Amino acid sequence: TWHLKKIPQIVREKTFSLDSPKFEAKTKLELNSVCGIECQRKLPVPSLSDLKNLLSYETVFENGTRTLTEVNVLGAVLDPAANTTTRRSLRKKRQIYGTDSRFSIYDKRFMTNFPFNTAVKISTGCSGILVSPKHVLTAAHCLHNGKDYVKGSKKLRVGLMKTKSRGNGRKRKGAKRNGMPSFQWTRVKSTHIPKGWFKGVSGDIALDYDYAVLELKRPHKRKYMELGISPTIKMMPGSMIHFSGFDNDRSGQLVYRFCSISDESNDLFYQYCDAEPGSTGSGIYLRLKEPNKKKWKRKIIAVYSGHQWVDINGEQQDYNVAVRITPLKYAQICFWIHGDDKNCTQG
Repeated sequence: TWHLKKIPQIVREKTFSLDSPKFEAKTKLELNSVCGIECQRKLPVPSLSDLKNLLSYETVFENGTRTLTEVNVLGAVLDPAANTTTRRSLRKKRQIYGTDSRFSIYDKRFMTNFPFNTAVKISTGCSGILVSPKHVLTAAHCLHNGKDYVKGSKKLRVGLMKTKSRGNGRKRKGAKRNGMPSFQWTRVKSTHIPKGWFKGVSGDIALDYDYAVLELKRPHKRKYMELGISPTIKMMPGSMIHFSGFDNDRSGQLVYRFCSISDESNDLFYQYCDAEPGSTGSGIYLRLKEPNKKKWKRKIIAVYSGHQWVDINGEQQDYNVAVRITPLKYAQICFWIHGDDKNCTQG
């Protein structure tokens, strides 16, 4: 069952204008030397002033202007008990673990219907998921390398799947066959990235803050997926998660997978999901029962950060990592979507 939680409040305090970004960073779909699960277990619980700094955010607009918004955090519960499990396995360098368990979705009935139609393609080479009629959730490193915005993010676009070509029915040159999706591209009006992602704020790149929200220039009319608070592994049916994205090795195809989670920290899931670059930024979801109802509902509980190298006991190990939607992150993402916290009190 989805358990309702009281959500902390993110309140806007001040907004400052910043210089326009250079947009010169290279897009990196695989990150190195980040704080892994062993490192995370030793981290101190952030203080309230730390949280206010980490959850302040930058907004970049389509004309290249940039602002920094400082926030206050109200009602946050600073829990010193880390909810980590002890399961852990060391793996060799690979992104497909054992038999490739990914499914390419070809059938138009599935591709254009919920939940698969919520998956979108980001023009910098990543994936994302629709979270409102005008907003997309994705990974921060698809847009920013910790120091500067990536080259392709100045004219950022989002591709929504479509399977029919417009016009008089004649097949356009280069049109996709076999039911593979083509994309309706929409410009991005603004981008929000938490300050915790930037180098110098959190020391090195902090995967905990590898998420971003894009506001589209025009609303779409498709069904989107709601946010949910990420439960612990024990509260998930079979410890299984699901996500769909556009893996680079299956060009033009929507790829779906489900798998079990092997370990967790307060902010991250470590899992065995087979995935290749391109699926980074996908929304990870669960299907649970609504409280006091017989209905089942899918909600986004994490953002797939990708295949990462992490430091464990002085050795580099690789994992597939996802950023959990905690009550604080729910509050922030909900605030970005609605512009206030009135619709963000219960998660």
